[in-house]
Amino acid sequence: MPGENLSRDEARERAALLSVDGYEVSLDLRSAVGEDRGDGPRTFRSVTTVRFRCNEPGASTFADLIAPSVTAVSLNGRDLDPGEVFDGSRITLEDLAADNELVVDARCAYSRTGEGLHRFVDPEDGEVYLYTQYEPADARRVFANFEQPDLKAPYRFEVRAPEGWTVWSNGAGEQADGVWRFAETKPISTYITCVVAGPYHYVTDSYSRTFADGTTLEIPLGALCRKGLAPYFDADDVFLVTKQGLDFFHDHFDYPYPFGKYDQAFVPEYNLGAMENPGLVTFREEFIFRGKVTQASYEGRANVILHEMAHMWFGDLVTMEWWDDLWLKESFADFMGAFALVGATRFANGWITFANRRKAWAYRADQLPSTHPITADIRDLQDAKLNFDGITYAKGASVLKQLVAYVGEEAFLEGARRYFKRHAYGNTRLGDLLSVLEETGGRDMSAWSRSWLQTAGVNSLTPQVLLGADGRVEELAVVQEAAESHPELRPHRVAVGLYRVTDGGALERYARVETDVDGARTVVAELAGADAPDLVLVNDDDLTYCKIRFDETSLAALRERLGAVTDPLARALCWSALWNMTRDALLPARDFVDLVLRFGGRESEIGVVQMLHAWAESAVTHYTAPARREAAARLLAEGARRELYAAGPGSEHQLAWARFFARTATAEADFELLRDLLAGAATVEGLDLDQELRWVFLEPLAAHGAVDDRALAEELTRDDTASGKRHQVRCLAARPSEAVKAQAWAQVVESDALSNAMVEATIAGFSQGSQRELIAPYAEKYFAAIERVWAERSIQIGMHVVQGLFPIFQQSQETLDATDAWLDAHKEAAPALRRLVLESRDDLARALRGQACDEASDQ
Repeated sequence: MPGENLSRDEARERAALLSVDGYEVSLDLRSAVGEDRGDGPRTFRSVTTVRFRCNEPGASTFADLIAPSVTAVSLNGRDLDPGEVFDGSRITLEDLAADNELVVDARCAYSRTGEGLHRFVDPEDGEVYLYTQYEPADARRVFANFEQPDLKAPYRFEVRAPEGWTVWSNGAGEQADGVWRFAETKPISTYITCVVAGPYHYVTDSYSRTFADGTTLEIPLGALCRKGLAPYFDADDVFLVTKQGLDFFHDHFDYPYPFGKYDQAFVPEYNLGAMENPGLVTFREEFIFRGKVTQASYEGRANVILHEMAHMWFGDLVTMEWWDDLWLKESFADFMGAFALVGATRFANGWITFANRRKAWAYRADQLPSTHPITADIRDLQDAKLNFDGITYAKGASVLKQLVAYVGEEAFLEGARRYFKRHAYGNTRLGDLLSVLEETGGRDMSAWSRSWLQTAGVNSLTPQVLLGADGRVEELAVVQEAAESHPELRPHRVAVGLYRVTDGGALERYARVETDVDGARTVVAELAGADAPDLVLVNDDDLTYCKIRFDETSLAALRERLGAVTDPLARALCWSALWNMTRDALLPARDFVDLVLRFGGRESEIGVVQMLHAWAESAVTHYTAPARREAAARLLAEGARRELYAAGPGSEHQLAWARFFARTATAEADFELLRDLLAGAATVEGLDLDQELRWVFLEPLAAHGAVDDRALAEELTRDDTASGKRHQVRCLAARPSEAVKAQAWAQVVESDALSNAMVEATIAGFSQGSQRELIAPYAEKYFAAIERVWAERSIQIGMHVVQGLFPIFQQSQETLDATDAWLDAHKEAAPALRRLVLESRDDLARALRGQACDEASDQ
C-alpha cells in the first residue's frame, strides 16, 4: 500500500505538528461469527473519533488506517470524500485548525496473519476467538489513528460483540444494552492498546499491596484462554508468578503499578511470545502445556510473565520516542525479567538460563552482517519490525547486566526510579536514561554508552597464563579481540575464576578476582602468585557480554572433565564458549558432539541439557563434514537412546532425552522403537506418552516415510484440536515425497489461504535436513519467488517465507553463489528483505566454514 511504510522523518514531522488529546473507538464485532460469504475479506465496522491539536493552523498531515474501505470521514464537522482522502493506508487531512476532531467510519478486515485483529476458529468446537496484536504499527488495521509511539493519548473503547461473548480491553469493562464499554486509559501509545473477545475461559484472582505511607493498592487479576485449553490451564501458577513479580517491582521501582487491572490472555496463533499491553497482556497459548514439560518450560513462561510486567514501567509508562530506542524497553524488560525471576520466584538459577540461552541468541545476532548497535538506526517501520532481534533483547539485557556490575545495583535501580518519576506517561531518548544513571552512579556514562550502546559486534576474551619456575602463576592477562568489521575494544567488568582438579576429580574454583578489562591486554595483578590453574574462566559469574576463549591448558581440562565443573553457572558458561568456538570454526563439530555425548547426560540443569540437544543437532546438521554427517547423526541417535534409558524414570531429564531421541532418529531400529512406543508394544519405565509427546514421535516417522498417511489421520482423530491440527499439518508436509513438497510449497508461496500458524507449521515440515536432495530443486524457485512474496504478503508472512524456505540445507558453494547473485541483482529490493537474505547467507557461509574445520580435523 502507498504510504504504509511510515518513515522516521515523517513521524518526526507529525509529532512536531500535533498533540493528541484522546480517542474514542467503537468496534462492532458481531460479524465475526457466521459463514464466510467468500466475496472478499470478512470485515467489521470501526468508528474512531480523535481529538487533537495542531500548533500550525492551516497545515496538513495524515492519519493512518489500513482497511478495505472507508464509509465516511469528517474533519471538524466537514465531510470529506473517502475516495479522495483515503488511499488504502493513509487519510489526508488538510487545513487543520488549532483544535480538531476527526471521525472515521471504516470497514476493517479481520486478520489471519496475527497482525491487527486476528480471528481464529477453533476446529474442536467451532467457536470464534479474537485478539489484537499491534506492535510496531498494526493498530491502524483496527481503527484510524496517528500510528507512532510518541503521540500518546488516553483511549475509550466500546465494543459490540456476539451474544454470549466476553470482551476485554486495557481498562476495566462493563456490559450494558449489548455494548461493552471500557474505562478510559492513561495516555499510552497506539501499539499497546488491545481488545480480546470471544467465549474465553476466564479465571480471576486479586493482588493487594500496602505501601510505607499506609496507602493500599488493589489490582484485580485475570487469566484467560480458549475453552478447549481450560483443562490444562494452571492459572494458579500464573497468578503466583504474577503476584511475586508485582511485589518485586514494587519493592525495587517505588512506583505503584499504574494501569488498574492486570489481565493475561493466552491466545491462539500468536506470532510473538507475548505483548505488554497495559492491563491486558497477551501471550501465545503454547505457554499452556497440554502435556508434561520440563521445569525449563515453566521457568521460560515465568520469565516471559515478568518480562511483560517489567514493560508496564519500561515501555508503557515511559516509552521510547521512536523505534531507534526500542532497547529502552526491550533490553530493560529482558534484564528485569531475569533479575526478578531469580529474586522473586522459585527459579533461583535463572541466570544460568540467561547465560546459556538468551546470550546464545545475542551472540548469533551480533555476528550477522545485519548486526547493529543496541541503539539502532531505524529508518522506517519495516526496519523496526526486524529489530525485535537478539541485539535489542538479549545483547541489550546482557549489557545492562554489565552496567549493573559497572555502576552498582543500587545506583542502577535508583536511576530507574528517577527515570519513571521524571518521564511518567512521556517519551524518552537514550540521553534521558544516561543522565539519571550519571546522577546515581557517579560515573561518566558517555564513554560507556559509546562503547556498549552505539557500536556493534562482540569481543572475545582469552586468558594468557605464564607460570614461574615454582609452578605458580607469574602473570595472568586477559587478551581482548574484536572482529575486523567491528573493531571496537570495550571496557569490561569481569570476574576471572581459577579452577583446579580436586582429589575427587572435580573441577572447583579456588580463586576469583573481579577486575576491569580495558584495551587489547589487561594484566590481572591480583592473581600473581596463585597456584597453577587447570581452567581459567575469564567471565566467571557472567558479568559481561563477550565470547569466552580458553588457553590450551583450560581447553584440555574441559575435554577431559567438563562434566566435573561443580558450579552449574560456570559449567553453562563453558558449554556456551565451546559452542561459540564450534560456530566460529575453531572447534571441530565432531569434538563438540563428542563432548555432548560424554558429558550431556551428567548435566544437572535441565535448561542447559535442552540447549545442548539443540546445539548438538545443529552441529551435526550444519557444521559436520558431509562425508561423516551420517555417521555423526548415528552416534547422536545412539547416545540419545542410551541416555533415555539411563535417565531416572519419570524425570524431566528422561523426557528431554526422549524428545531428543525422536529428533535424532535415523535408523530403522529407531523408527521401530518409536512405532512400538506409540502402539504400546514397548515401554520405557516412567515415560508417560501424552498427546504432545506422541506428535513429537510421529514427526520423524513421517519425515522418513516410516508411517503412512492413515496413521497421521488416526492421530488427528485422537487429538482433533487446534494444536493437533497444527501438528498434523507439520507432519504431512514433512513426508518424503515430491508431490508432498510441491503441495506444501504451493500452499505457502503461491497462496495466501493459510493462517500464520499453518504457514509456520507447513514450512517447518517442508524443510527437513534429512531430505536435502528432495528439496534441492526449490533453491532456484526460492530466489525467483521471494521478491514477489515480500511485495504481496504481510510482513509477518513474508518473514516466515523468506527465513523458513531459504535453502540452508543445500550447503555448497553453488548455493552461496546463487545467494550472492540474487543480492547483486536486487540491490534496490526492500532493505528488510535484503537483510533477511543476507542473514541466511551468513548462516550458510558459517556452515561451510564449520564443515571445512571438521573435515580438516581428519588430516
